[in-house]
Amino acid sequence: MYSILVLHGPNLNLLGRREPGVYGSVALDEIVCRLEEEAQALDVNLVSLQSNHEGVLIDAIHDAFDQHDGILINPGAYTHTSVALRDAIVGVSLPTVEIHLSNIHRREEFRHHSYIAPVAIGQICGFGADSYRLGLHALVTHLQQL
Repeated sequence: MYSILVLHGPNLNLLGRREPGVYGSVALDEIVCRLEEEAQALDVNLVSLQSNHEGVLIDAIHDAFDQHDGILINPGAYTHTSVALRDAIVGVSLPTVEIHLSNIHRREEFRHHSYIAPVAIGQICGFGADSYRLGLHALVTHLQQL
């Protein structure tokens, strides 16, 4: 059984209320619930954490080294700013999939750059809450091929 750490970055606790035209109307709790159901069907253990604090996310990545087989991360705005998150992912050498609810490449220019994408095995964006499910499947498929 694989164990996957799912990280939700800043402001994702406001999903369902925050800019529903961009991020959809599904709350984070519902996304996590759906993802856990999907994980059960895949025989995967999930540990999910949301934080608005960069250091908390970095500590969770560091702790994942001996506890998890991979990371599914929606870094939120840290995607475009955090070299520290990027370095933490490199430091633990765990397969990581970057996900976003919106298509960051169709949005403001500053959102087009990701510090995470070059160190992730892949990036999924633009499918709303389904981005999480698609990312989970992609990560599990990758782990099965190792």
